[in-house]
Amino acid sequence: MEPLIAEPEALSNDEVARYSRHVIMPNVGIEGQGRLKAAKVLLIGTGGLGSPLAMYLAAAGVGTIGLVDADVVDESNLQRQVIHGTSDVGRRKVESARETIEDLNPHVTVEVHETLLTSDNALEIFEPYDLVIDGTDNFPTRYLVNDACVLLGKPNVYGSIFRFDGQLSVFHADEGPCYRCMFPEPPPPGMVPSCAEGGVFGVIPATIGAGQATEAIKLLIGVGDPLIGRMLIYDALEASWQTVKVNKDPECPVCGKNPTVTELIDYEQFCGMPAHDRAEETPLDPGEEVTPQQLERQRQQGVRIIDVREPHEFEINRIPGAELIPLGELAERSVQLDPEEPLLLHCKAGVRSKDALDHLRGRGFRDVKHLKGGIDAYVDEIDPTQPSY
Repeated sequence: MEPLIAEPEALSNDEVARYSRHVIMPNVGIEGQGRLKAAKVLLIGTGGLGSPLAMYLAAAGVGTIGLVDADVVDESNLQRQVIHGTSDVGRRKVESARETIEDLNPHVTVEVHETLLTSDNALEIFEPYDLVIDGTDNFPTRYLVNDACVLLGKPNVYGSIFRFDGQLSVFHADEGPCYRCMFPEPPPPGMVPSCAEGGVFGVIPATIGAGQATEAIKLLIGVGDPLIGRMLIYDALEASWQTVKVNKDPECPVCGKNPTVTELIDYEQFCGMPAHDRAEETPLDPGEEVTPQQLERQRQQGVRIIDVREPHEFEINRIPGAELIPLGELAERSVQLDPEEPLLLHCKAGVRSKDALDHLRGRGFRDVKHLKGGIDAYVDEIDPTQPSY
């Protein structure tokens, strides 16, 4: 395989000493390490996957690392986002990550892009980099990253995680398939819960992120067989890896013979879901939603509240008087509910309760609303004595 970086940079004596365990390997050597020094790699996200990615790429000697993220460090991140620490809570993730990288390896240049990645800025941000690594957690951004990489001819090192599972691949349209070849259409909105809704086993990001870093380094220095045309699927509970072949789709709308997507589109509209959490910016829909304050007033008046989370979540915190009917049981147990009775639904953050609302209204329930922001908002605004998760 030809290296992605054609011209290696010279190493100082300090760098040779730092990377000595690399340079003594015949497949890396001084030349390979020099290619890493010359490389510019862009990380999309500095969260679960971005944390090990940034740290291992910096330790390996990648000369320039770009970070794209507009989020701040939250306490719930610390269970898996190891590039950040307790003292970083409330700080911008890109600044916390930059500080860790520079402490880990002062020879690395860190370029910060503290912004939401959009169709308006993606091509400009991507253009100077040799390689893009997707560490995102939502479908609109994944399709955006893929299409931008195809249009610019850049490799996209892909990873995703959910609960105990992970996926890993390299999408490079010049050499093989792209992300759309394997996933032509996004899943229906609400079908795949986010990590905030479904959870993620804390060490899974390290496993998949380290795999992404490995693939990136292989591409940069031109060693081994990259995961182009293959996807690795990891099941932590079974301690198993499966390899799935990914074929290039000649009819792919982005990288096929006759592409129809020749510029970046509205990916939130394409996926039917937001790319980022904009709950604070979204106005209340009085026909469907109630605020925590409205729910609390109605709760005290005796309205029936249905919690559609899972039993293990119900053990963490709960709204007083709420009944537990998990979303997966709602179709069967809706016979227990009166279609004429006012109902208030809630989940963790409002995603599942919106699905429950749509389901019940489809069955003829007239007076049903759900809690905007879920129990997260209720705990924050009404009962901060309860734990959040």
